[in-house]
Amino acid sequence: MLNDQPAAGLNLSSHQLARMPAVVAVNTNSEHQFSKTPVAEIMLIEGQGIEGDAHCGETVQHRSRVNVDATQPNLRQVHLIHLELIQALQAQGFRVDPGSMGENITTVEIDLLSLPRGTVLKVGPEAAIKVTGLRNPCLQLDAFQPGLLSAVLDRDSAGNMVRKAGIMAVVMRGGRIRPGDSIEMLLPKPPYKKLERV
Repeated sequence: MLNDQPAAGLNLSSHQLARMPAVVAVNTNSEHQFSKTPVAEIMLIEGQGIEGDAHCGETVQHRSRVNVDATQPNLRQVHLIHLELIQALQAQGFRVDPGSMGENITTVEIDLLSLPRGTVLKVGPEAAIKVTGLRNPCLQLDAFQPGLLSAVLDRDSAGNMVRKAGIMAVVMRGGRIRPGDSIEMLLPKPPYKKLERV
């Protein structure tokens, strides 16, 4: 079991962490800023997002989306990034930690990018979120640290863009989430739909 402290400055290898899907850190920010701050716990609100977070709401809250159509449903209520990506970026010399790339939940031991759309993640004893799609990395990453945008983009063998900067979800059932909470995956019925940017 992971300890219950916020994971700011974490630089752990996977063998030091639990070998089951789990929450490493929870992060929030009430302002529309790039990074989020690790905290002891977050409260998820059904159909809204994370209590007190700038991106909480039924309709889009990301400023770029609001400028296009403020009435769109908010498919980006919760942002998740896997610790393994953070560690890979640290190994390349980037100064990143849980929350610094704007995610609300930092996970470990779960291949977020391979989950099909509609997967439900039961997080901790109460909360459940439904995966809606991929985060679309933007130039804010380079403003945070030069070169970070290209480091989270790749191409597969067919030449298709691979976005590695995490996934987005909506809150199906509210509840508190803390570092150390377990994550259970409930896959949708086949055929599975590949994640696309949202």
